[in-house]
Amino acid sequence: MNNFLDIKIKPYEIKKGSSVNAMVDMMKNSAFQGKNIAIARDIWVKMLRGNTTIFLGLAGAMVPAGMRGVIAYLIKNRFIDCLVSTGANLFHDCHETLGRFHFQGSHEVDDIKLFKKGIDRIYDVFASEKEFRKADNFVKTWASTLNIKRGVTTREFLYLLGEKLSMISDIEGILTSAYKAKVPIYCPAIGDSSIGIALAAGRAEGSNKIQFDVVKDVLETAEIVSKSKTTGVIYIGGGTPKNFIQQTEVTASIISNSASIGHKYAIQVTADSPHWGGLSGCTFKEAQSWGKIARDASSVSLHSDATIAMPIIATAVADSFNTKKRRMPKFTIKEDLKMTL
Repeated sequence: MNNFLDIKIKPYEIKKGSSVNAMVDMMKNSAFQGKNIAIARDIWVKMLRGNTTIFLGLAGAMVPAGMRGVIAYLIKNRFIDCLVSTGANLFHDCHETLGRFHFQGSHEVDDIKLFKKGIDRIYDVFASEKEFRKADNFVKTWASTLNIKRGVTTREFLYLLGEKLSMISDIEGILTSAYKAKVPIYCPAIGDSSIGIALAAGRAEGSNKIQFDVVKDVLETAEIVSKSKTTGVIYIGGGTPKNFIQQTEVTASIISNSASIGHKYAIQVTADSPHWGGLSGCTFKEAQSWGKIARDASSVSLHSDATIAMPIIATAVADSFNTKKRRMPKFTIKEDLKMTL
């Protein structure tokens, strides 16, 4: 920018009946996180228009907060090509796909009373512990039917779980949408969730011997990156999903003994700050020092509650781009690692 006073801030104008996309267009002329929402939409659309493999990292309690439908839509309509999620979000998705619910509550409540009533709290969201136990039992019982003689990737396991849920439920969830669209889901910390608890309970009683090969998860995602023309990343929160996606570029470079190119596009929605040193708040500039993000990447960090930002951005992207016109990225997973056992 040669002249620092080139671009004027334009006051936001209320126009009754405006679409979400039109609203985001007007926000683009503002500042702070409002402008960043518009930048995030534009980067996402740019990814869709190019031959870009798009990774989505999903952390935080997004499904209990009502975001299941947003993620399922992104998968079903191929606004993303690979999902890396916490186990908790996938368990909560399974819980809802089985026809159960999370409930609006309050953070101003006596949690000891909730415990006595068998109610779990996630900030202002309530859930029935009894119903959670039923979902645990469903996963445990289903896993006991799998006659698997080798270590499996989390992708393979979750693909089969999505298949099972699709057979017994008409509810559109994350796992079922991914199964139908053949979008791979990875969960590098699957043991850190109620899915892990359910499998541990089955192991304890001798009903299943599921063994995860999480190193193969690392190899597969590196292979996806190496076979993609370009890659882009979208992070909802941070944690393990963010780092797992970040490291794919580094892993691919080590395996191929070449320089790390880095993800070319990057969007982050976070409520954390970088100065604490945690990954959830770290900047994309910091990631460039590792070779995880390309030096010339188009990127934006949006500091916002994801339950506000994601529905707006996703709707604006859906209004801006018809995925039927998308040039789908071409990547393959080795023959012995297909979406089936």
